[in-house]
Amino acid sequence: MKHLSYAYRFVSNFVFLALVYFSLNFIGQYQKRTIIAAIVLTYAAMRAVSALRTFYFFQSIERLELETRRLGGLAHDSPAAAAARKLLVRDVVDQRQAGEMKSYIDLMFLAIIVVLCVTKIVSD
Repeated sequence: MKHLSYAYRFVSNFVFLALVYFSLNFIGQYQKRTIIAAIVLTYAAMRAVSALRTFYFFQSIERLELETRRLGGLAHDSPAAAAARKLLVRDVVDQRQAGEMKSYIDLMFLAIIVVLCVTKIVSD
């Protein structure tokens, strides 16, 4: 399921990239093309800020993971409780890493879109 979510994120970002590419290439007038490129750049900047904020969130989760592991080592619970806690922490680690990977995919496509928009604004 994790790989399917990566594929979905990749395909949806690729479709957005293709939409931006074709919309910028089929507009003949420089002024209209620049306006659309500026709107897309604004949208890409907002999504990039959102993706970068998720890294701060994931960093906080990582600190919580480390603290939970430290406290779990100090607690003297039954083996079943320790195993359940380890399973829960492992699940959180997997979800955090998957979220980080999706954010990296988003940032990669947003960078490509920014380069595309800037080249369309600069070129005549």
